[in-house]
Amino acid sequence: MKKYLIILVLFALAMPGNSQEKTINVLVIGAHPDDCDGDAGGTAILFAEMGHRVKFLSLTNGDAGHYAMGGGQLAKRRTAEAAEAGRRFGIEYKVMDNHDGELMPTLENRLDVIREIRRWNTDVVITHRPNDYHPDHRYTSILVQDAAFMVTVPNIAPNVPALKRNPVFLYSEDRFQTPVPFRPDIAVVIDDVYDQKIYAMAAHASQYFEWLPWLRGNLEKVPETEEERLKLLAGQRTYTPDEETRECLRKWYGNEADDAMHAEAFEICEYGRQPGDDEIRKLFPMLEK
Repeated sequence: MKKYLIILVLFALAMPGNSQEKTINVLVIGAHPDDCDGDAGGTAILFAEMGHRVKFLSLTNGDAGHYAMGGGQLAKRRTAEAAEAGRRFGIEYKVMDNHDGELMPTLENRLDVIREIRRWNTDVVITHRPNDYHPDHRYTSILVQDAAFMVTVPNIAPNVPALKRNPVFLYSEDRFQTPVPFRPDIAVVIDDVYDQKIYAMAAHASQYFEWLPWLRGNLEKVPETEEERLKLLAGQRTYTPDEETRECLRKWYGNEADDAMHAEAFEICEYGRQPGDDEIRKLFPMLEK
């Protein structure tokens, strides 16, 4: 009788819905408070809704990104905006205290990035590509690339235990063409969480409703009400898949991807772990739907 009870228990544990799926730890690393939000915000929401851990990390405090304020006052404001955005996304948000516009790929900064990746026990790292208009974006990418192997080396930054397995490192999508254009390897439909993504991004009011409109010369056209501001931001941030991304979506979702209106795409960095399709589906469980 005891033997049959053991068999029944094992069978029950093997039934769908009873298995304990591994929690996936995702770390999105951007140069400034608000960079992670646009690059991977929708995907972050989907991960969080499925019970996985997501953290946004800004390597600078954003203290130069405004036309009328700066320094400590602006850094404090942008850190508060990031915290509110994190609440709206349902994820953790950390802003490091490096000056905006002055980030360099130093050993000190590399060690900080290594420690952050290790502390999060990271499975997937998402960051900028190394070719970009902004030096902070480029050097963020370089710092992450330089950390990609070192996170597994115990004698580097030994005060934080090395990872047993290298994460998968991904680049977020951009439109830069030189020296090579972005190549989508993974694409995630974010239609169901698009409105939430826009709402979370809008927490960065100093950027989307002040600094960027000022740079474009249309600050006076920014509406006053939250509803109108959300409409404005949604009109500027559509995330409509181009044909290459659409083809990538078909790989993961089938022909139903043709109806997708909004998507986020990622390119596998040649540093770090190189996942096959089966592992990608495990690391991005929303693709299994």
